[in-house]
Amino acid sequence: MKKTDFAYCLETYLKIYLPGQIGLSENTIMAYRDTFIQILYFIENVKHKNPDKMTLSDFNVDLIEEFLSWLETEKNNSISTRNQRLAAIRAFSKYVRTKYPEFMFELQKILDMRRKRCPKPELIHLSPEEIKSILEAVPTITVYNRRDLTLLSLLYDSAARVQEICDLRVVDVRVKKPYIVKLTGKGQKTRCVPLMHNTIELLKKYIIENNLYDNEKASYPLFSNHNGNPLTRAGVTYILKKHYSKAKEKHPELPSKISPHIFRHSKAMHLLRANVPLTDIRDFLGHEHVDTTEIYAKTDIELSRKKLEAAQITINSDLPDWNEDKSLMAMLIGMCGKS
Repeated sequence: MKKTDFAYCLETYLKIYLPGQIGLSENTIMAYRDTFIQILYFIENVKHKNPDKMTLSDFNVDLIEEFLSWLETEKNNSISTRNQRLAAIRAFSKYVRTKYPEFMFELQKILDMRRKRCPKPELIHLSPEEIKSILEAVPTITVYNRRDLTLLSLLYDSAARVQEICDLRVVDVRVKKPYIVKLTGKGQKTRCVPLMHNTIELLKKYIIENNLYDNEKASYPLFSNHNGNPLTRAGVTYILKKHYSKAKEKHPELPSKISPHIFRHSKAMHLLRANVPLTDIRDFLGHEHVDTTEIYAKTDIELSRKKLEAAQITINSDLPDWNEDKSLMAMLIGMCGKS
């Protein structure tokens, strides 16, 4: 069957434009793809139309508004997810506008759609003692337990995104001075992050135990599953939650939920409280702008409290009670006029 203009445009967008001209990572492209999978599902199962016959003339603001509303009301997607879908749709609309200017008017309506306001999610982070309690809950009996301990220690020490951990190769870790790990983040940007001595010792033992020190294994994944394949984001999350549940049995005061990103938030907060400048934390985390990093400064209530206490002036408790000053009382009452 001959492809429609919509199908042709979507295919070239995902397969040629995004990876070739923009240089987006595979994970980002897959996130964009998922949005259009949802749209095609909506067209087929809600609009009861054949998605294979969809054209660019069908891709209009009315369809997108219905789709976004369906995500919230029927699929119970959060406002944040809705906004992410809209961002992907708007990015595609910009691309289509350059290829098919005859649809510019309708596409501009889509581009003018605004993000929906939503409350900012709470930035959950753990104290150093809580991080320690989780790591101490990991047994070291089996080779996989020791892998888990090394993985979680590196996850915290490097403040890496979970995908950055999954993508690590043996060659990315330097276990000789200076101790560093090379992380590849969003937009394929790399950064070198210093590691602490305890994490390096775990990595050294892990590399030796798993025979990863040979030069021909430099390109092997640093952390792999039972099948020898690189760990996935779901795999890392599973490992963390498994050991977290054990830690919570012993420390019920731990938060009710955990994720790899909470480790990243925790490291950032600990750096901030150690008086590391925000610009250095920005580089450590791989943020493009320091504005993104400022969320940690705004979240750190304890740090704010200490700053307020330092700026507080001392009030002399021996000052006279102004209620006893009759002339002052008369003046204040006079200012208000007679009742």
